[in-house]
Amino acid sequence: MARREVVKVTNAPKHGDNPIPICTKLGNLILPSVISGRAPDQTEQSADPEKQIAQAFINMKNIIEAAGGKTENIGKITVYLSDIKYRSLVNKEWVKMFPNENDRPSRHVVDMPLRGKTVIQLDVVAMV
Repeated sequence: MARREVVKVTNAPKHGDNPIPICTKLGNLILPSVISGRAPDQTEQSADPEKQIAQAFINMKNIIEAAGGKTENIGKITVYLSDIKYRSLVNKEWVKMFPNENDRPSRHVVDMPLRGKTVIQLDVVAMV
């Protein structure tokens, strides 16, 4: 049976003082914690939803790559939005990251309250 392994990620935001890894691998599965749109070198998220959403996609790519994968290895993304009006901004980044309409992960968007200035969180499942 596969043993859980904590992935060391240096270019994505940390979880503060919480004892939570940024990402774990279980065999071939890559299982990041929920990914925010905060830049790794910042303590707060941008108040600009477009910048925050773009950064969330950058963070996702960096985390998957730190685990030995590529964006092509992503199977499903659940997108949590503080307001569904941001869906078009997500779609813009989605098409940038996954330009081939025949080679995109599945996606589910959930409109729900998020803490503070947070407009997006990504929950990702990938396999290498």
